[in-house]
Order: sequence, then C-alpha cells, then structure tokens
Amino acid sequence: MYLIKTPWWLRALYPSFVWKIDTDEKLLYLTFDDGPHETATPFVLDELKKYNAKASFFCIGNNVVKHRDIYERILAEGHAVGNHTFHHLNGWKTKDQDYINDINEAAKEIDSNLFRPPYGRIKRSQWSKVNGQTKQGLLTFHPSPFTAIMWDVLSGDFDKDIQPQKCLANVLYHSKKGSIIVFHDSSKAWDRMSYCLPRVLKHFSGEGYQFKALTGL
Repeated sequence: MYLIKTPWWLRALYPSFVWKIDTDEKLLYLTFDDGPHETATPFVLDELKKYNAKASFFCIGNNVVKHRDIYERILAEGHAVGNHTFHHLNGWKTKDQDYINDINEAAKEIDSNLFRPPYGRIKRSQWSKVNGQTKQGLLTFHPSPFTAIMWDVLSGDFDKDIQPQKCLANVLYHSKKGSIIVFHDSSKAWDRMSYCLPRVLKHFSGEGYQFKALTGL
C-alpha cells in the first residue's frame, strides 16, 4: 500500500524533510530514483531535452559505478543528482551504522548534499545520526549536512499491478505548482514510466509549466 498524494499529516511528522517547493510559479520538479540504468536513464534524458526540462536523479551508488558514462551525462546536461544509498537499503530493516556506512559509500560516487531514503523509509535515529555526523564532519566523503528530499506526488510507476494509464492519471490529477514528483529510471518501472513521462512533459508544458531541478536547497 502506498499514497499517491502525500498527506499533510505525514509532512508534519517530518517537517525538516522537503516534500514540495513553496512557489506561486508554474514549476514542477521531476525526480527519478534508482538509476543510472542503461536503457531507462538515456530515454529519460532524451525526453527531458525535448522540452528543455531539468530534473533530479537520486542515484544508487552501485549503479553509478556500473554506468559512470550515463551518470556523467546526467551532470553534463544540467540535471541535479542525489544520494540514494549504495545498495538501495530499506532503513527500517537496516542497523543504523550499516545504513550510515552505505550512505557514506554512495557519497564516494555521488557529490551532492541531496538525499532520498529508498522506499521513503528511514528511522528517526538514522536521520539524526546522518545530520549529526555531517555537521561534525564525520562522514568521510560528504562533510556538509544533507537535505532530505521526499515527494508530493508518487507516480506509482514501480507498481506492476497498475496500467500505464493509471500512472499517468496519478501525476496529471495530483500535481500542482511546486510538486515534487517521483518516477523511477529502472527496469521494474520501465513499462509505466516510458508511457507516462512523455505525456506528462507534453501536458504540463502545454499548460505553461516549467520543469526544474532541485538546486540550492
């Protein structure tokens, strides 16, 4: 079970996390989790380029190692990147120090102060240690504090039980000014994401929206 639109009460439980961007402008923030992927990520980059759209890619460190050229293309084309751990760990099922070590391992490959916990699952104790260690300079490869990026709209592209049209409807219906929208550049999400993304870009561009990367947070 998952929520397409993040409710106010969940945002209130974690007020230090970034759930959406406060803006009156027609801006949307597309994010892509779990890449780089040899097929999905180049497709995403090609589609974004058609609309001069920028996005944010929350990368798994192990995938960056495997697909360094694609990661470098993400950066070269002006998109933002973020740390999504090295092995895509579920924080609820991982010991705190193991989780911290995995973030640190990913930080060797991903130079960014943005962080998104895989599955959106991180213990308060883990986040406290991440913040505490970065402020003290104890995280070896990223000494400045991380900003936790969550989301306002979950496309559901990872859900093999829904049709691509449902994934598209999730995004079109729920996205508003400043929404942070989650897609996945992965094999699992490919059928739904590859259908949905071009249509999202076309629809909202036609409505006068711009797509921005998460920078300066």
